[in-house]
Amino acid sequence: MALVDILIPTCNRTTGLAMVLTSLLGQSFTDFDVIISDQSDESLSPMRSLEVRTAIQALEWRGHCVTVHRHLPRRGLAEQRNFLLECSAAPYVHFLDDDVLLEPEVLGRMLAVLQHERCGFVGCAAVGLNFLRDERPHEQHLERWHGPVRPEPFSPETLPAVWHRHKVNNAANPLHLELRLAPNGETVRYKVAWVGGANVLYDRFKLLSVGGFSWWERLPPNHAGEEVVVQFLLLRKYGGCGIIPSGTYHMGLPTTVPDRQHNAVSLFGELIEEFHVHPVGEVEPLERVVGD
Repeated sequence: MALVDILIPTCNRTTGLAMVLTSLLGQSFTDFDVIISDQSDESLSPMRSLEVRTAIQALEWRGHCVTVHRHLPRRGLAEQRNFLLECSAAPYVHFLDDDVLLEPEVLGRMLAVLQHERCGFVGCAAVGLNFLRDERPHEQHLERWHGPVRPEPFSPETLPAVWHRHKVNNAANPLHLELRLAPNGETVRYKVAWVGGANVLYDRFKLLSVGGFSWWERLPPNHAGEEVVVQFLLLRKYGGCGIIPSGTYHMGLPTTVPDRQHNAVSLFGELIEEFHVHPVGEVEPLERVVGD
């Protein structure tokens, strides 16, 4: 069994999947396997592609087990992520979307932080390179973790106090911040409201302890926010962080979930109660969370 299972949901994105698999082949950290859940239309399945099959064969040649599941019908991303999680067995699970490209050091850097901090997750925001000239200083207030990453015991009522944190991950903000705060490539940990689900590494046991995505049946297929509510729960119980350098680039492909009128964040309060999601160990003082 590998130390990390990389879990990739894919749907009608042959080129995107080929690129993300190729970037996995170049990772400096190599103790991982790959699990793909394909929900593509039959005629658009990336498994028909020579490029995708070649990338898979190259990964297998380098010793990685690559498992591909044809997983239908489509019942929403929460169900898709739950299926992938149930297929995994590694201590760490890396949810990676089929529309990002990773630099070689990304997975190793994320894992090093997660193992050192023993928190619930570490995420790298996906940067839109077409926003490089769009400097947004008003969105670049980055709240560093100066000590260890700790649980932040906010509730549905106190969430608005940290909601602004998501702006730091917008557009190309992580790259602009990297130039200022990590010019030599040193790792900077920062507080998050959430990190988009495109590139997040989880401690598998901790993720399961807050319910994982087991509640997917409560949502209609046309939903969003499934990774957000999971990260809220993990932030509350174990803590979590984003890091720069991000080394993660968004391809800008059209979304496969255009209808997002239902948001899984509405489940936050009931999931706290259902899975007894209460802080483990020393917490980040609530007044510091609310007062930022």
